Amino acid sequence: MIEKKQPLLSGHDQWKALTRLLTYTSPFKKPITFAFVLLLLMTIGDVLGPILIKVFIDDFLTPRSFPFEPLVALAATYIVIQVGNVFIMYFQQVKFQEIALKIIQQLRVDAFSRVQALGMRYFDQTPAGSIVSRVTNDTEAIKEMFVSVLVSFIQSAFLIVGIFIAMFILNARLALFCLVILPIIFMIMKTYRKYSSVFYQELRERLSQLNAKLAESLSGMVMVQAFRQEKRMQDEFGVTNQYHYNAGMRNIKIDGLLLRPAINLVYMLALLIILSFFGITSFDAAGGIEIGVLYAFINYLDRFFEPINQVMQRLSIFQQAIVAASRVFKLLDEKELEPHQHPESSRSLEEGEIEFRNVTFSYDGKQEVLKNISFRAKPGETVALVGHTGSGKSSIINLLMRFYEFEKGDILIDGESIKKFKKEDLREKMGLVLQDPFLFFGTVASNIRLYNEALTDQDVREAAEFVQAHTFIGKSPDQYEQRVVERGATLSSGQRQLIAFARTIVANPKVLILDEATASIDTETEEAIQVALERMRKGRTTIAIAHRLSTIQDAEQILVLHHGEVVERGTHQELLTQQGLYHKMYLLQNGLPQG
Repeated sequence: MIEKKQPLLSGHDQWKALTRLLTYTSPFKKPITFAFVLLLLMTIGDVLGPILIKVFIDDFLTPRSFPFEPLVALAATYIVIQVGNVFIMYFQQVKFQEIALKIIQQLRVDAFSRVQALGMRYFDQTPAGSIVSRVTNDTEAIKEMFVSVLVSFIQSAFLIVGIFIAMFILNARLALFCLVILPIIFMIMKTYRKYSSVFYQELRERLSQLNAKLAESLSGMVMVQAFRQEKRMQDEFGVTNQYHYNAGMRNIKIDGLLLRPAINLVYMLALLIILSFFGITSFDAAGGIEIGVLYAFINYLDRFFEPINQVMQRLSIFQQAIVAASRVFKLLDEKELEPHQHPESSRSLEEGEIEFRNVTFSYDGKQEVLKNISFRAKPGETVALVGHTGSGKSSIINLLMRFYEFEKGDILIDGESIKKFKKEDLREKMGLVLQDPFLFFGTVASNIRLYNEALTDQDVREAAEFVQAHTFIGKSPDQYEQRVVERGATLSSGQRQLIAFARTIVANPKVLILDEATASIDTETEEAIQVALERMRKGRTTIAIAHRLSTIQDAEQILVLHHGEVVERGTHQELLTQQGLYHKMYLLQNGLPQG
């Protein structure tokens, strides 16, 4: 799937992105000031070098006068300046690099923290690879701007000002002629910025699409290989890669035209002006120009155009960084946050009584997936949700876990709106087990404990024994220190599910939410799990989604959903007696004739 193309950045948008980036420098005012002082000293040294050589040519070499002490003093001054510049450059670059890395470090933390605070709606609409690209590739592009571009721009500005001051001191009339080249350079830079911003924005978007396609392929590799989709995925990746290549070539062409070649042409024009001026004035006996002045002007011209070339070369990095910054800031400004809770609320989930009161919900704001859902689950009771795929069962769980905000009605816990509880308290007191559990890279123990240092090894072991997971864990030589790879790929579905059960039980939740939690477990293991679940449900409110009706026959209340509405409710026997949708599902699952 190709991302929708983003609107082009205007000059105003680019300026806003730059000024916002510069706000990240505010905590480093003293180090930046120190670095700028070093930069100023280095610029002064660069400007003084040609003047000292001009003095040597005009005052000593041309008249062929070589007094020992003045020459030694001049040479010593020149050497001290050059050696000093080497050390100053080292410390100045290290300091700027350190500041840049700290800024990007903070920017990445901000971006990652924002991702953690976003609501599920955002992740439903945005490819994971695109988010990864913003937090990694885009912030890396911004780092290059701080490391090389801004420092180069400022250093070049210092050097250009210093060079023109020196030129005016040497020959004011010729320096005025050289000022003519500044508007030409400005026009080249303006033209480059105008077109390159468009091309670089497309390049960043295509890179984001490459990341999204790669992430999709890696996460679904089992399905890709199982259904022989390798060729299709390669073709789709190739198309996206070709778009990225085309965008890159457009960047290369404008770089090749408007960067060094155009500046070199202006340099040749400036050199022609200087040589022509010196050539013409040389015929005037009264107004001849000294050789040292000629050397200094040509040397300054070289030194003037070198930072200009550096600035032009780094304009491409600058444009990439501004586009990347706008993408990162768009993530930071994302309004699709997770549902709001009352952080100062003193309410605490104590009993675990749950009531849905006329709840209506839509994922896209258009099509309602839940319509006027109402039910009550008392502490110690089990409420089971059954229905065909798409009937709204998982949506009820999503709302109860506060993954999404609902539009109408209310969800009450212990008689208070769920919105009045702290998010931390809700998540701590609710235990969720999904049909396809997620395991983190680490060990079995770390996946059960989830880095909660308050839980001891004994707590972890007791939880595993409680859900019958200790049997297979104990067979491993490393037992609870057994390594778990990403997503627990080396464990069976049943083993992953048992670890997820242990993870839930070790937290001792008040509310237990089971989203078809026994679907991936074999029959023998399921029987053992049912015994564990029987003990787990005592004193806890349990909301269970079930496709196999045999697993929820002892539930105090069963809700039958159809197209987002509760069409039947009651116990297992009551629903069979009604001979409605539940009765048909029961007959179908048990292979009994209908009608």
